[in-house]
Amino acid sequence: MRDGKQHAIHIICTLRERGFQAYLCGGCVRDLLLGREPADYDVTTDATPDQVMRIFPETYAVGAQFGVVLVPIPQAVNPGDGDAGRGIADEAPGEVKSPAAGKANVVEVATFRSDVSYSDGRHPDEVRFSKDPREDVERRDFTINALLMDTDSGEVLDFVEGRKDLGARIVRAIGDPERRFAEDKLRMLRAVRFAARFGYAIDPPTFAAIQQLAPRIDQVSPERVRDELTKMLTEGAARRAFLLLDESGLLREVLPEISAMKGMEQPPQYHPEGDVFVHTLLLLEKLPHPCPATLAWGALLHDVGKPPTFRVAPDRIRFDGHVEVGVKMAEEICRRLRFSNDETEQILALVDNHMRFGHVMQMKESTLKKFLRMPEFEQHLELHRMDCLSSHADLSAYNFAKEKLASIPPEKMRPAPLLTGDDLIAAGYMPGPRFKEILSAVEDGQLESRLRSKEEAMEFVTHEFPPL
Repeated sequence: MRDGKQHAIHIICTLRERGFQAYLCGGCVRDLLLGREPADYDVTTDATPDQVMRIFPETYAVGAQFGVVLVPIPQAVNPGDGDAGRGIADEAPGEVKSPAAGKANVVEVATFRSDVSYSDGRHPDEVRFSKDPREDVERRDFTINALLMDTDSGEVLDFVEGRKDLGARIVRAIGDPERRFAEDKLRMLRAVRFAARFGYAIDPPTFAAIQQLAPRIDQVSPERVRDELTKMLTEGAARRAFLLLDESGLLREVLPEISAMKGMEQPPQYHPEGDVFVHTLLLLEKLPHPCPATLAWGALLHDVGKPPTFRVAPDRIRFDGHVEVGVKMAEEICRRLRFSNDETEQILALVDNHMRFGHVMQMKESTLKKFLRMPEFEQHLELHRMDCLSSHADLSAYNFAKEKLASIPPEKMRPAPLLTGDDLIAAGYMPGPRFKEILSAVEDGQLESRLRSKEEAMEFVTHEFPPL
């Protein structure tokens, strides 16, 4: 089985043998020049999509109207499997999606082109194919993403001084920044993400254009915004990304609830680090890399309910009910950004339970075990650790929960039920809502080692919940 680079070179060689121009392009060239391992490889060519598809019969023609086709890596994909293309086309000319797999399993082959107007602020209204690689490069987003590489000689074709900007550590729009961003508003978020990921500065005219056009980011689909924000949160530079989002004006447009954290004071005895925004940024800085998307979003949103619940009490600043309010706000954000139901459930669980660690050492054994066995509890534990280190630095509850998690055997954490609903019916109980209360009480007794057998459980039930 070929890897992405080998397959891309094979495609280039095949296209050249047929008389076409073909080069590596975009982010993979940038990453190779930076000494990084590219996540995927893209090819650009003067062959039209129809010509590419005739040469590579297994090609997916999912973006052919925009000049883009996907050539799967042999044996890497099986049509019908996978994620239906989430993450395809980093420099998306359209909503390019593979029916087979994510971009790591395909090589994207794009025809040289120029784009004619962008009425919707995202997709070109018309695509004109070209024979000139310079024309293709000049319609791309940033100079550092517009480099081409001849795989035979290793020569880099640079029509926009992208290598100079790589050396100067600058993210710069190609040509007129306002025009580039007016064509595709998502590029504003991408500029922030690249600058954060690589630790680069954004070219001042490019940044000024972002600030001017930030309110028009609402023309981008919620899914695309979500995906860019998720990448910012999980690529290892989340704190810098959100500082740039704030400075650019994009934060108040895409996540006004996070922007509202700025200047929101906290009680200094518990939060000596500063306001809610500062605390959240410190927490983002501690996200692991790689990081599950749900943990990253849980970290971002864990205190989202604080601004609307802020009040100054006689004793100190308080945020009464901020967890409950935060869960509702986080749910609205997740729905707005079109997260899946499973992702939303986990993010909300992280927000809902992050304050429970404060009582973990006082919990009853049954409550503690139910807490520790929550789905993806490791994410809850990690969120609490980061939360503590971003405020008072007291890890006693974290260490206690971690020790309990390691020491309690699985069969003690989640034992087989002593009683079922059928047992209650056999004992003369009428089915109904009361069953849940009874079985929950039995489970608590079992988790606390007060009930050890079916007989003890039934005796407990008949004493505490006599039949009506």
